[in-house]
Amino acid sequence: MKPNRLTSEQGFTYLAALVIVVIMGIMLAAAGRSWQMVMQREREKELLFRGSQIREAITRRQTPQPGLQQPTQLNDLKDLLKDPRSGAKVRYLRRPYLDPMTGKEFVLIKDSLSGIIGVRSASEEKPLKTAFPEVFKEFKDKAKYSEWEFRYQRNLVVTPPVFIDIEGG
Repeated sequence: MKPNRLTSEQGFTYLAALVIVVIMGIMLAAAGRSWQMVMQREREKELLFRGSQIREAITRRQTPQPGLQQPTQLNDLKDLLKDPRSGAKVRYLRRPYLDPMTGKEFVLIKDSLSGIIGVRSASEEKPLKTAFPEVFKEFKDKAKYSEWEFRYQRNLVVTPPVFIDIEGG
């Protein structure tokens, strides 16, 4: 005897599988957006860290120190890795940093007297972060990461010491 098409369940399994695939797709899309947000927040934290490290290194280099000549114009960030004014290899920055938002080099901020006075990101993305600690208060109302400028500040209190390479390498 042939089953009645109206009471047959042959298409039900296929339809249930299709519904499950659609629901999984929606859930994966939501998870992907959430993951993307987490990654952007991590890149923001890294941008704040790297930018402040470079700003503090420029500040340390531009601050007159006993036993060193007066600060000269900073023309390359690589000069922060090794100070040519000193017989010892004084380092203000442990290593060169890339812009975490773009994966490329930071955009340099220059003036005619001091050379490089800061860096900024090249990213035109809108920041997620809106609340900042006191040291980054100028970033509060900025609409793009490229507006977050890490500039040399004459009165900035820098606590980390200058790194001195005693191994000669």
